[in-house]
Amino acid sequence: MVDRIVTGAHYGLRDWLAQRLTAVLMVIYTLFIAGYVLLHPDMGYDRWTGLFSNQVMRSFTLLFLLALYYHAWIGVRDIVMDYIKPAGIRLAIYVLVILALLLYTIWSVQILWGM
Repeated sequence: MVDRIVTGAHYGLRDWLAQRLTAVLMVIYTLFIAGYVLLHPDMGYDRWTGLFSNQVMRSFTLLFLLALYYHAWIGVRDIVMDYIKPAGIRLAIYVLVILALLLYTIWSVQILWGM
C-alpha cells in the first residue's frame, strides 16, 4: 500500500479549466486597457480617474485582479506540489501564499473603492 500525504492536491480538469478561463479574462482586460491607451494618446491623471470612476470599470478591474490571484494560486500550488516534497514545508508555503493573496485582495478593494 502506498502512503500518500495530501496537502491540498487537486488534480484534474477543474484546475486546468480555471487557469485557462482566468487567462482569457486577463487577456480581455489587457486588450481593453491597451486599446483605451492607444485610442487616447493624451493620457493623464484626469482621464485615468475618469476611467476608474465608473463602477463597471472598477468591477471589471476587481474581477481581473481576482482572476490574476486565483491564476497565481493554481500555478504556485502546482509548482510547490511538484518540487517541495516535505509536507510541513509545503503546507507552510501554502499558508504564506494564501495569506499574501488574501491581503492583496483586500488591498485591491481598498484601492479601487478608496476605503
